[in-house]
Amino acid sequence: MANQLEELVLRKAQGWLDGHYDEETKKQVKYLIDNDKNELIESFYKDLEFGTGGLRGIMGVGSNRMNIYTVGAATQGLANYLKECFKGQEIRVAIAHDSRNNSRMFAEHVADIFASNAIRVYLFDALRPTPELSFAIRELHCQSGVVVTASHNPKEYNGYKAYWADGSQVTPPHDKNIIKEVEKITDVDMIRSGLHKELIEILDEKFDEIYLNKVHELSLASDSIRKFHDMKIVYSPMHGAGVRLVPASLKKWGFTNVIMVPEQSVIDGNFPTVESPNPEERKTMSMAIALGAKEGADLVMATDPDSDRIGLALRNQKGEYVLLNGNQTLMLLMSYQLTRWAERGELDGNQFVVKTIVTSQMANAIAAHFGVKCYECLTGFKYIAKIIREQEGKAKYIGGGEESFGYLAGDYVRDKDGVSACSLAAEAAAWARDTMGLTLFEWLQQLYVKYGFYREMQVPVVRKGKEGAELIQKMMVDFRQNPPKQIIGSPVVKINDFQTRETLDLRTGEKTPIEIDQSNVLQWFTEDGTIVSVRPSGTEPKIKFYFGVKSELKSVEDFDKVQKELDEKLEAIKKDLKLE
Repeated sequence: MANQLEELVLRKAQGWLDGHYDEETKKQVKYLIDNDKNELIESFYKDLEFGTGGLRGIMGVGSNRMNIYTVGAATQGLANYLKECFKGQEIRVAIAHDSRNNSRMFAEHVADIFASNAIRVYLFDALRPTPELSFAIRELHCQSGVVVTASHNPKEYNGYKAYWADGSQVTPPHDKNIIKEVEKITDVDMIRSGLHKELIEILDEKFDEIYLNKVHELSLASDSIRKFHDMKIVYSPMHGAGVRLVPASLKKWGFTNVIMVPEQSVIDGNFPTVESPNPEERKTMSMAIALGAKEGADLVMATDPDSDRIGLALRNQKGEYVLLNGNQTLMLLMSYQLTRWAERGELDGNQFVVKTIVTSQMANAIAAHFGVKCYECLTGFKYIAKIIREQEGKAKYIGGGEESFGYLAGDYVRDKDGVSACSLAAEAAAWARDTMGLTLFEWLQQLYVKYGFYREMQVPVVRKGKEGAELIQKMMVDFRQNPPKQIIGSPVVKINDFQTRETLDLRTGEKTPIEIDQSNVLQWFTEDGTIVSVRPSGTEPKIKFYFGVKSELKSVEDFDKVQKELDEKLEAIKKDLKLE
């Protein structure tokens, strides 16, 4: 088997040496053949595939790497599919990119290929937030769009997210159909380029104003902002695309005291101040939190390099900055929106919110309190967008998100939006202070008293390369064949299998269908209310475990004690599943 793989890899690599690839690429391929068999195999053993986030991989030569040829094949395949789907129509696409190394080059290459296929292109003049790309597709009546980004991945990665006409990332059947078209691009000579440059139109700051005006329509408490316009907000764009538009949005909403983290306001694809530009990690947020402490900031916020995720740190009663997890940020933003909609008399039972299946059950409790329908969907914002699309003309979407630090308020964008989330979080802080005399952290504690103290943990297990991918698949097979009978002493009473789309009640043996898209995800529910979800990542070499536990919080005074108990329970689950 190993010999067969090596033969396949060498055959593919030789194709790159013999084909019309540039000399520098050929030189690098030759080097790998002569000097680094392991890297050669990793670079050529497969073609990059679309996952929950589109195309994503390490930059370098080879069919399994991000480079102008894999990006070119993906774009030509997408162009061919668009021409098939929209015969006889003028086809339009929008293109954006983040601050990563090679992102501008890839974006211009994508624009060139689309234009060469007689497709009208709207290309942003410089880096932009991913949500603005989603907005542009809808605003400019495009059939598709592409953003070049690897989101919050380390610096060696880049990626390519393909979007459909509604501004959402592609969903079935389009994703698989695009891949089929990409697989037909077996030779670089099949990729068109260098034609119809006149079809490329540049989008500049004038378009940003259209987007920012739309974001501002989400504002729900302008009076509170007027009273607390000068509250201190520290913001970091993490060397990325939020650098201009997040502060511009906060200013438009009325905030006058936004302090940027200077070192992280430098656009740099090497992300020199962080190991990984992921606002989920306290280490990544440490520079912003340190500046917040120095300035006595009310809020510390950050967005990842493509500005679709938000990191939020709040001061507790001891003056320490607590980095919220994605579930907590979602709870605050959703609670704020629903509270204000209710106060303004805008809830009539025909509104809805959306969360993913691995996001806190607290969202369900909040929605139920307000009489608002809470839909659940698979992980990935494209599935949230799918529900919004299905409900268009029937019910009004208010907000929704996922535990991985993504939130979307309003439906004019169809992907998570860190720009609007930052403005909404700042407004919620002003409103909480104005109407209740509470900080945002104190209000979060009150919400736990009201709805129950929900606490979550995510444990990613990384398994890199070909062997890692095979091991992850084996783990999922083993879990299906031998699920845990109990978790930290509490019997497993229900299993959700999203691959078979069935729920199994272990107490009765009854099976019921799951009305959610198919995916390789398992969930175990225990007698004491604990939930464990397991899923391989669609964008990274990981298998992810999600734990959810719940307890009653009788008063805010008990917060630290109950949080400690819940965190100990989460750690015990991790140990019980041998994930340490």
